Amino acid sequence: MERNHLPRHLVLQRQSLFDQGLLDEQFIQLEELQDDANPNFVEEVVTSYYQNTSTLIVIIEQALGTSPLDFNKLDGYMYQLKGSSSSFGAKKVKADCTLFREYCKAGNVEGCMRTFQQLKKEYASLKRKLEAYFQLARQARVTGTASRPK
Repeated sequence: MERNHLPRHLVLQRQSLFDQGLLDEQFIQLEELQDDANPNFVEEVVTSYYQNTSTLIVIIEQALGTSPLDFNKLDGYMYQLKGSSSSFGAKKVKADCTLFREYCKAGNVEGCMRTFQQLKKEYASLKRKLEAYFQLARQARVTGTASRPK
């Protein structure tokens, strides 16, 4: 890809994350906190999110493998995941967390299982797309720095 098309491609890739309903306005608020002193702020927040929540995903998966299901415990885990997802604007993941919690409150095992599988897909898909976006953003910063007059 030509370097002069990089910023436009970055803008389009970012917009597609919103158009697909993957991110919400919280992501924009995080971006507004990013500055020259901390140009990787949003990426660091997202990386921390995935580091912290990957363990939680495993714990939820293990809890779903027990019989009978402890809906209160599952609801508590999902409450944590929903809060973490909300903190950077993971819109679809947050919505799946909300639905999962509703199934917990209703004692609906099948709903919990089905929603968790969907949540894991959304979680992994968002991670891949954000990794690609941040890689492109890093390239744009390097290109911008290299071509900036001194």
